[in-house]
Amino acid sequence: MRIWKFAIVTSLLLLMCPASAFAQSRGFVPGTGVELTNVGDDFEDPDWSFIPNAPKSTEDINERQNTPIGKSANGRWYEGIKRGYPDIVKRVNTPPGGLPGSQGALLLQSLYTGIPNRPSNTMHQEDFICNVQYRAGKLSVSQEPSVTTRVFLPPVEQWEHRNGPHFAFRLALETTKTTTSNKFLFSSSKEENEIYWPGLFILFESKHKTGKDHDYAYFRIRSDRNGGDFKGPPITTTGWWTLGMSVTADGAVHYYAKPGVEDLTEADYLASQYPYGYRCERFRSFFYNVVNGDNGRDWTTPFIVDDPKVFVRNGGRVASRR
Repeated sequence: MRIWKFAIVTSLLLLMCPASAFAQSRGFVPGTGVELTNVGDDFEDPDWSFIPNAPKSTEDINERQNTPIGKSANGRWYEGIKRGYPDIVKRVNTPPGGLPGSQGALLLQSLYTGIPNRPSNTMHQEDFICNVQYRAGKLSVSQEPSVTTRVFLPPVEQWEHRNGPHFAFRLALETTKTTTSNKFLFSSSKEENEIYWPGLFILFESKHKTGKDHDYAYFRIRSDRNGGDFKGPPITTTGWWTLGMSVTADGAVHYYAKPGVEDLTEADYLASQYPYGYRCERFRSFFYNVVNGDNGRDWTTPFIVDDPKVFVRNGGRVASRR
């Protein structure tokens, strides 16, 4: 495990944001309650595979969905229809220090995050989505869902030499949005279903770009009430991290992170928010992002994920893995 040297930060104390950025409730620790075992994955099946169904979707760039979409053979994962899937979705041996007994984990990495073989030299991202909505249904916020995952951060020498976001662990949530229109002397309003995607981003400042004698990484949290991301704690060590998010019945999202693979505790709390000013009503899914500069030369940083799980505190039902 590689420890990074920082000019100012020398501990894992959280970099706190202003008190006004926090929702009133601190929520609960992700992983509390009953696991929904018909979603999530442990990647222990040696025959685990992903069916790409190339070409991948590039709807965000040229409006091409390129169906049928890519999906895992076990039906638990699928390609992001908007931005496509990572070029490499591969079961690998669990890196050292992983969960006890874990033999398999998942590598997510990409070279062309935009249109394949057409580098744009512009930052792009790709999605790898857990199939929660179609296997377990949308989860009501009254069930108080949460999700946890382990993420392996490789040695710093393997990171893409680029400043900005490299990886994200995110939720797909729904709420009801009311829009009002005014025309002449009349006013009307209508309610629409709104999907939004809060999450934890990993950002990197490469010494190759900053000219400093050290690299720097930190979490960025999406988002505050106004839709703006805000800075979370520094990342002072590579290796395994445990990340989690929970959603309380009041519609707030709560963010947690810690180094290592041990279960999250209240001590690992980062922040609570109503992202974009929304109160969540339904939990659709969670997903991972991989990001690079899409220059046709530099791969995304090789992040590895393991053991993502979904839980509910209320009204849970246990289903066997299949």
